[in-house]
Amino acid sequence: MEEGKKIYFVSDAHLGLYPAQESLEREKLLVTWLKEIREDAAEIYLLGDIFDYWYEFRKVIPRGFTRFLGAVSEITDSGIPVHFFTGNHDVWVFDYLPKETGVIVHREPLVKTWNGKKFYMAHGDGLGPGDKSYKLLKWAFTNKVLQWVFSRLHPNFSVGLGHAWSKNSRQQKGVYADFKGTDKEWLILHSGNLLEKEHYDYFIYGHRHIPMEISLGTKSRVVCLGDWIVNFTYAVFDGNALKLLPYTKEDNIIRMDVPEIN
Repeated sequence: MEEGKKIYFVSDAHLGLYPAQESLEREKLLVTWLKEIREDAAEIYLLGDIFDYWYEFRKVIPRGFTRFLGAVSEITDSGIPVHFFTGNHDVWVFDYLPKETGVIVHREPLVKTWNGKKFYMAHGDGLGPGDKSYKLLKWAFTNKVLQWVFSRLHPNFSVGLGHAWSKNSRQQKGVYADFKGTDKEWLILHSGNLLEKEHYDYFIYGHRHIPMEISLGTKSRVVCLGDWIVNFTYAVFDGNALKLLPYTKEDNIIRMDVPEIN
């Protein structure tokens, strides 16, 4: 890494989430953050569910998000790489978003090494043991035949259906479930399983909405990025250490150790 540069990570902004005015205010705040970090960013990683719903038809894309898309385009135009991980809410990114904004799209976990530190990055949906019902749903979402069938629907109907489904799910389940404990959190268990085969210094995930920093033994850490609905948190790697930070003043980050792993 270049001296003085940093790598930034954020996830789960769920832009477009009902109600629209609150989503707009969160989008403006996210754009402000992007403009601030642009000054010293070497790379930026958007780890999924940036949009609450996104589906690209061949000739039609979702309306809105112009402030965010413009800010990202300016960053990539300046030569700073922006990586976009598809999440369970914006899995249907195809060719428009990377062509229009210049983001690098990732659909699977990514491993990178900076300054001798090894990172494992993923949105987090479908990883680890359990959650079989969602894994089946993810298979359906990513099935090419089912995507083709969905694309035959008129956008006015299908986009409305997607937003209604997301709104209903959020009202029933809330923004996130409570922290389950280190022995039950699937992403922590998934990270522990990976460590049995290979060493990683940092595991970075979105999806869970709870900002948490869990030390696995003395050499590895799991960082769940939280969200930009309630917590407004992000992570930054300065070349030496990774820090999970609140962008707003309130700090709701869970920090604990799991000494028996690794």
